[in-house]
Amino acid sequence: MTVDGADAAHTAGPAGTTVEPDGGRSGDRKTAARPAGGRRGRPWLTVFTLSLAAMMVSLDGTIVAVAQPVMQHRLQASLTEMQWVTNGYLLAVAVLLIVAGRVGDLFGHRQVFLAGTLGFTLASAAIGLSTDVGAVICFRVLQGVFGALMQPATLALIMTAFPADRMNLPIAVRSSVIAVSMALGPIAGGLIVHYASWQLAFFINVPLGALTDLLGLVVLRDAKEEGAARGLDVPGLLLLSATLSALVWGLTAASGRDWGDPAVWAPLAGAAALACCFVGWERRAANPVIPMPLFRSPLLSVGVLLLIVNAFSLFGTSFFLAFYLQHVRGLTPMESGLQVLPLTVMMVVGAPFVALWIGKAGPRIPAALGMLMNAVALFGISRLDGHEGSGQLGFWLFVMGLGFSPIMVGATKLVLGNAPQGFSGVASGIQQTAMQVGGSLGVAVLGALMASGVRDVLSRRLAADGTRLSAAQFDHTVQSVSVGLHGHSAQLSGLPSSVFEQVSRAAFRSGMGTALTVTCLVALCAAVAGLLVRTRQPGK
Repeated sequence: MTVDGADAAHTAGPAGTTVEPDGGRSGDRKTAARPAGGRRGRPWLTVFTLSLAAMMVSLDGTIVAVAQPVMQHRLQASLTEMQWVTNGYLLAVAVLLIVAGRVGDLFGHRQVFLAGTLGFTLASAAIGLSTDVGAVICFRVLQGVFGALMQPATLALIMTAFPADRMNLPIAVRSSVIAVSMALGPIAGGLIVHYASWQLAFFINVPLGALTDLLGLVVLRDAKEEGAARGLDVPGLLLLSATLSALVWGLTAASGRDWGDPAVWAPLAGAAALACCFVGWERRAANPVIPMPLFRSPLLSVGVLLLIVNAFSLFGTSFFLAFYLQHVRGLTPMESGLQVLPLTVMMVVGAPFVALWIGKAGPRIPAALGMLMNAVALFGISRLDGHEGSGQLGFWLFVMGLGFSPIMVGATKLVLGNAPQGFSGVASGIQQTAMQVGGSLGVAVLGALMASGVRDVLSRRLAADGTRLSAAQFDHTVQSVSVGLHGHSAQLSGLPSSVFEQVSRAAFRSGMGTALTVTCLVALCAAVAGLLVRTRQPGK
């Protein structure tokens, strides 16, 4: 699942827009091209083509979320491996979003968009043909690389097709396509997995991608910065990539090991050291990936924080809800898709009302209150016991969806509206990257907390029953129970299947409750930060 926050705010420029030494934005020199006859550059054909690509990416994310339990079962994947199926994609997008915009400036956004769409389509086909979870993870990373190429180019191409004073409507149209795709994705994913196979969830991208690329060749007019000769900050990019990879690697490893294991704390310590090196380098780099002076603005900083925590809770919760609904509650993929519909529908329905609210109250208070609603919903979901009716979970997902739009729109406006003049393109890249980083951390951290809770409950219960397992057998049991499975592990434990099923479900609910309670506290802290941060204008 990916969320285009720039679209949610209807204000962002292309993520790759660069800042010139004189403080001017190189993107400012790019003007809307006028169609020169034929179909090339036609404004609404351009919007249709770009919206088709946005629909493909949005559907892919939501369909995959519903398909995860079936993928895990068919591929015999562990919790850690399933985390990497999601995190491999998110990390690739997070690391490359900013630089992808710069590549478009140098070589043309049309070419970068077409290459991204083609690569995304081929990677999707390769995932569908894969029979090994390792191959799926590798191709998901590739899918993320090409997805990162597509996103910044989209806004740049819309800017080429429309004059500046007519930008709101085409961006709003594309945003609506993304929102509707996210709402329909769980249902489509449930139908596909229930009546066909998880592979079709990826094969569906092939005709969509082929049509998008074909239309792009005919319709899109190129967008390229004039005189864009600045080089990439390669050391900064490598340091950022290494920092994020080490951080997520360590957190993901914690789902299968104790926190004191060197395989967990060593990469986390390495991530801290690399982060310090990255900040130090960026402070003196001529063309930094992330200009550190931007974060001198408290409002911009709290906007980034809210975006990270929003994605943290959304992606992390969605990851485990699919396993909870299908393996603990016993719902079919179709039924689980319908169960999460209140969340995705409210993302669509709430946006127009949020725009009016923010227009009157400013972005800070709505964003902070949206995060507060998020915290309340997370607390409610953490209290579920597996025997609740569908209406109870639906209510909490409704509340969570209700809080989503104020956070996304408000926090995005905080980031873009408080960036210094000439830095709006860089701020847009930071905004989008924050969402992907937050999503990666959410899946990794919640996975580690989930496994830790499961490990604690299982160790106490098995010890009470006098069951002794080897370290390898116990780790295998923890990994299985952490995704809601108990069949093979029941044989290892020596307990009757019905008894171990009760134990494993109790352990899963306990682990999920712990993970979501911690996420609730993180969301609450972010909401308080949003409410208390100082503003230049009262109430804004």
